[in-house]
Parts: sequence; structure tokens; C-alpha cells
Amino acid sequence: MLTSLLAFLGACTLVAASPGPSTVLIVKQSLRSRRSGFLTVLGNETGVFVWGVVAAFGLSALLTASEVAYDVLRVVGAVVLVWLGARALWQARRTEQGGERGDGDWEGVEQRGWASYRGGLLLNLANPKAAVFALSFLPQFVPKDVPQLPAMVGLAALWALYEVGYYGLYVWCVGRLKTVLSRAGVRRRLEQVSGGVLLLLGLRMALDA
Repeated sequence: MLTSLLAFLGACTLVAASPGPSTVLIVKQSLRSRRSGFLTVLGNETGVFVWGVVAAFGLSALLTASEVAYDVLRVVGAVVLVWLGARALWQARRTEQGGERGDGDWEGVEQRGWASYRGGLLLNLANPKAAVFALSFLPQFVPKDVPQLPAMVGLAALWALYEVGYYGLYVWCVGRLKTVLSRAGVRRRLEQVSGGVLLLLGLRMALDA
């Protein structure tokens, strides 16, 4: 059991370290405030847990088997990514034109907590690959002679909690660099980069058959 858990946590580390849309969004929101970044993490990990439970009940297999269901969710995910990317680029443009207040807006005014949480949750739930991955990932670490359903639900919860801590370090590190990153020019460039990455990921998902 201990060997399986250590192997599982090692695999979770590799999964979390792989850059993806969630990582980009978490860093982007952390640039606004630690609170926004951490709530985005919580939203994303809620999605991780949901997909883990779905996989435990075998429902992810239905998504994998149904091309129509997979494509619908893929298109929804692409729209979410494109929307988030376009929004980041628009915010960068507003900053460049002086449409936003400087440090007061950057340091003091945050998105509502629900909006940050919802963004992380929606981004994860709208990704069909997350569901398929959970279905193939979790069963590998269920020990023999252990009931699969409760074991997979437990692993899903552990996976989500572990990533809360892992991505929490991202949020903390970005907060430590806030003095540099809060400069208007740096902020604008980071918004442009994160927006462009999210936009490209959305287009890639839309074209990915």
C-alpha cells in the first residue's frame, strides 16, 4: 500500500509539472493576487476530483466511447480557452491604453472569488482529455484485493489535495515576485503572453480530432 501511494504521488508530481492550460491560468490569476490564484487552484482541483469520481464510476468510459459526446465537450473546452485568451489580450490592451488604474487596480482590486474559482473549475471540466486521462491514470494505482470504487475515489481526493499544495507553491512564488511583476509594462507583457498561449491552446483543442 505504501509503495503504491509513493508511486502515485510521484506520478501526480509529473502530471502537475507538465505545462498545460490550467498552469497558465493559475499563473495568470496569481499575477492579480494570491487570493485569485489560490481560488483558481481550488476550482481546478475541484474539477480534478470530479473527473476522478466520474472515472471511478466508469462514466468516463462512456465519454471515451461516444465520439459525439467527446467532440461536444472538446468544442466547449476550446471555446472556454479562446474566451479566456481573448479576455487576457483585451486586458493587456486596456493596460497599454491606460484604461485601467495602475498599482491600485493591480494590487488592490481583485476579481470576485467566485469568478476565479469558476474559471479554474470550468477550464478543467470542459477538457475531455482530463476525463479520459483520469480513467486511464487512477486504476493503475489501485492495489490488488482492494475495492476499486472507494479506492479510486480516495485516490482522486488525494490527487486533488496534492495538486492544491503543488500549485499553491506557484501562487506563493508569483506573490513573492509581485514587486517586479506589478510594473505596468511587465504586467501587460505577461497578460499578452498568457492570453496568446490560452488562445493557441483553444485553437489546438478545436482542431484536435
